[in-house]
Amino acid sequence: MILIIAEKPSLGRNIAAGLGEFRRRDGYLEGKDCIISWAFGHLFSLSDIEHYNPRPEGERGWTMKNLPCFPSEFSYELRRSDGKGGVDEGVVKQYKTIEMLCNREDVDLIVNAGDADREGEIIVRTCVNKALRSPKPQKRLWLPDQTPETVRAAFNDMKDEVEYDDLANEGYARTYIDWLYGVNLTRLATLRTGTLLRVGRVIVPIVRAIYERDMAIKNFVPEKYYSIASKEETNGEVVELQSRLKFDAKEQERALSKCAEYNAQTATVSSVKRKKDTLSPGKLYSLSKLQNVLGKKFKMSMAQSLEIVQKLYEEGFLTYPRTNSEYLATAEKSKVKKILENCSKLGYPVVFKDKKTIFDDSKIESHSAITPTYKIPDKNRLSEAEMQVYSTVFRRFIAVFCAEDCLAEKVEITVDVGELESFVLKGMTIKEKGWMKYDDASQKDKILPDLKKGDVVNINFAPVEKETSPPKHYTIETLNNYLKNPFREEKAMAEDTVGADDAEEYRAMFEGVELGTEATRTGIIDNARKSGYIELKKDVYTILPDGIYLVESLERMNINMDKFKTSEMGRALKRVFRGEAAVSDTVALAVDEISRYFSSRPDLPLEEDTDTGFFGDVVGKCPLCSGEVRRNKFGYGCANYKQGCKFRVGAYICNRAISKRNVELMLQSGRTSVIKGFVSARTGKSFDAALKIEGEKCVFDF
Repeated sequence: MILIIAEKPSLGRNIAAGLGEFRRRDGYLEGKDCIISWAFGHLFSLSDIEHYNPRPEGERGWTMKNLPCFPSEFSYELRRSDGKGGVDEGVVKQYKTIEMLCNREDVDLIVNAGDADREGEIIVRTCVNKALRSPKPQKRLWLPDQTPETVRAAFNDMKDEVEYDDLANEGYARTYIDWLYGVNLTRLATLRTGTLLRVGRVIVPIVRAIYERDMAIKNFVPEKYYSIASKEETNGEVVELQSRLKFDAKEQERALSKCAEYNAQTATVSSVKRKKDTLSPGKLYSLSKLQNVLGKKFKMSMAQSLEIVQKLYEEGFLTYPRTNSEYLATAEKSKVKKILENCSKLGYPVVFKDKKTIFDDSKIESHSAITPTYKIPDKNRLSEAEMQVYSTVFRRFIAVFCAEDCLAEKVEITVDVGELESFVLKGMTIKEKGWMKYDDASQKDKILPDLKKGDVVNINFAPVEKETSPPKHYTIETLNNYLKNPFREEKAMAEDTVGADDAEEYRAMFEGVELGTEATRTGIIDNARKSGYIELKKDVYTILPDGIYLVESLERMNINMDKFKTSEMGRALKRVFRGEAAVSDTVALAVDEISRYFSSRPDLPLEEDTDTGFFGDVVGKCPLCSGEVRRNKFGYGCANYKQGCKFRVGAYICNRAISKRNVELMLQSGRTSVIKGFVSARTGKSFDAALKIEGEKCVFDF
């Protein structure tokens, strides 16, 4: 008897639909020689810190006394999901069913049918490892889509589970290091500030990117400059010539002089090039590229678009969604031919194209691009948003395999203004739409004036006053592009057309420089939204006050969660995936990094000390009312503030942390030591000074 364990009940039902007759049991389906059961996604989660390092007796809540926590061996326990810290009864019952089935005497083969990715791999592995009391053979059912035909084909071509060990190892390594960063640093930052700060390996650099962009916009000071341009009619049509030259705001006279110099010349058309061209359609969609289009066109959030793509996948209409590739595997050619046959029956002019620009195994890590399957949905049964998503994928697929070429005429006109400057005007006219009739990502005509070689062009150059523009807020598209490679310039994204040179983009992706993965980014960004760190309006992200507090608090605590650290860890995880490193190697890197944030420096001289202590620390008596002065969210303040006492000391003054030891000294003697490294907000210059108490606050003492 074969036991198949699916990641979710819906997948279990789809596998049953592909394999034949099954009878419904309590928590599983049973056939003649096959049983299908399922998890509910994650049945298990990693144990919390208290499992490894129990709280000291009498302690409640989070405490520094059991931090940091670096387990020698990670432990899984049933997921707590009843809202009260207990385990959901449904989770317990389903696990008991899986445990019973794994150990049934007549079950002689167990099949992992988790989703076809690293997360699905370890969800089912963890269940089986927990449940199985004695070893049994195990295989993997890898499903690129959930249609009955694919289920049957994959079932007849299952590989041994050990062939997916590297994928599982990367999944476990990723889970362990995310736990190490998340639980240790979230607790550390929260205990220091008294505010719940969600610190994660990926969420922080995402929030930080939006913070830095918004701060750059806020602090942007526009600068005026002059360009020179001519917009005069020739043969009844306006010819616009925009010079490359720029002049700063103080150079208006120089700009006028240069205009006079240009206007004294004769402007002549030196060449007119006309070229008939065949335009390529856009590439098939990876998840992030699809989300970019859906966000831009329909203002659909990443969480909403992923939910819909996932639903369409589970219903068998689309292939597996969490893919980072825009290419198809060579082994899928016969499957693509069948889909194209269906499209032809529906009246679409498609033809199979066996091209390297479409089928390329070297640009597929685990999954091919998202495409429709041979199973076509009833459009009347899809919601408007579901139809938008399905139609976007379907139309791109039709465009890529369209039998009708998109033909255009490209025109390039060169106008020479004497020998001072050559202006190149580029235009294009679509002659035959071809695939553009089906794909929404169409290009528009740009018509140039009807000029011929040798024509004299009328000119009248004049200075045009302009202002430098601030950076633009991140959109769904630009943030996604940034996260795929945070070290690439925003304009350097590979062109989204079949045949475009994207080798560098894929090389970086497979090296692991991205922040998060195609499978995790959507959830992490949504978590940042739900935590109140960022906001999404239409398709534009902005930072919120809590996000500013998160980033600036971590900076002040010297917790350096930036793109460099996250990408470095991403590269290490890819080495595990390629079998070049062990899980323990990656965990050791994380432990080493996190340990630094817990190392105290009591030996530092007071003038260099930056340790602001922890929320609630008592640092001395109030000089005004003798109440306790305690560390609070923004500094040190009298506990009797509700009774009207206003004594306070900021934890950060002129961009310099005021250490707990210095505040203690000031409350005892009236003055701190000389503190090094204040920065003047007015001049930006660094200075040293002591602080002394003056009334209800403290002032500089030079």
